[in-house]
Amino acid sequence: MSEAVELQGERILLRSYRPDEFEAAYEQARRSTTRVGGAISPERMRLRVARSGRFVEGRLDLAVVRDGRVVGSIEARAPEGALPPGVCEIGIELVPEVHGGGLGTEAVALLARHLLSTGFGRVQASTDVGNAAMRGALENAGFRLEGTLQAFMPDGDERADYVLYALTARDLAG
Repeated sequence: MSEAVELQGERILLRSYRPDEFEAAYEQARRSTTRVGGAISPERMRLRVARSGRFVEGRLDLAVVRDGRVVGSIEARAPEGALPPGVCEIGIELVPEVHGGGLGTEAVALLARHLLSTGFGRVQASTDVGNAAMRGALENAGFRLEGTLQAFMPDGDERADYVLYALTARDLAG
């Protein structure tokens, strides 16, 4: 198993969840409006918390911490066979009270640059076309808009359009 990831930014820390943070992590995941695949079970969330901080089976889960308090979660996904080798997708969710303060931008930039420095050639993220906050966070973190994924995400009885952003090792090299 890989060494635990802990990334310190200017205002946030990305780190493993502590066992006593399970309830808060589960509650945040349960309330998520962006989660694909329906509600997460407590058992699956316990496994994510236990494995957090390490890339296990194509997934890295980290707590977003500010001033000693967990204010969100960020994840990297590179499941074998689902994406080309060297490609990773990230997702983030922050508690509403910290929205708009730039913490999303900082967390996305911190994790993306870490992933690129450890051998991934491309980090990508997608979001609903109308999610101005996430789009701004990605753009401010250096991600480039690549295009629109038409009718991509289930959205009730409809399908929502999403936009795809990426940051590559080439982008950082100049």
